[in-house]
Amino acid sequence: MALTPSTMLPLGTPAPDFALPDTDGQTVQLSDFKDAPALVVAFICNHCPYVKHIRDSLRDVAKELQSNGVAVVGISSNDTTSHPDDAPEKMREEKDSVGYTFPYLYDETQKVAKAYKAACTPDFYVFDRSHALVYRGQFDDSRPGNDIPLTGKDLKAAVDAVLSGQPVPAEQKPSIGCNIKWKPGNEPEYFKG
Repeated sequence: MALTPSTMLPLGTPAPDFALPDTDGQTVQLSDFKDAPALVVAFICNHCPYVKHIRDSLRDVAKELQSNGVAVVGISSNDTTSHPDDAPEKMREEKDSVGYTFPYLYDETQKVAKAYKAACTPDFYVFDRSHALVYRGQFDDSRPGNDIPLTGKDLKAAVDAVLSGQPVPAEQKPSIGCNIKWKPGNEPEYFKG
């Protein structure tokens, strides 16, 4: 399996807008989070072993962040023709099974993934109160099979810095995982296959 790293969107980039359906068919948009002190956008999916590896820890970290007023949203952009396990009805099952407390959105056109220059699952972005990008990269150093405990330390450190008004740590490591499953002919120019 070829591993794909984050593109590392430039810091300071304004959060690209989105309006996407959640697992209940309700539209969730960026403006819904305008009052949050920080926003975490996670590109995830159901089938990827790298997402499966972190999903319980992601659930717990997201709950902790949400308890501090942080907005968290998950987005799946995979082509469901080639990967039917990532279809919206399966996303609903995954959300219920794992216990995600954040909206889990479906990016059918893949335009939102392209706007964020998302490349892999999982891929994380943290925006400050003004929706400027302050962090992009990994959840933590844990990967399937490397025996490093899951803590979400990189993601949490970035959010904690935003909440406390401190600079976000300058060292930011790309996430790595399965590439987003682009529809045939829809691969973005930044995607290296």
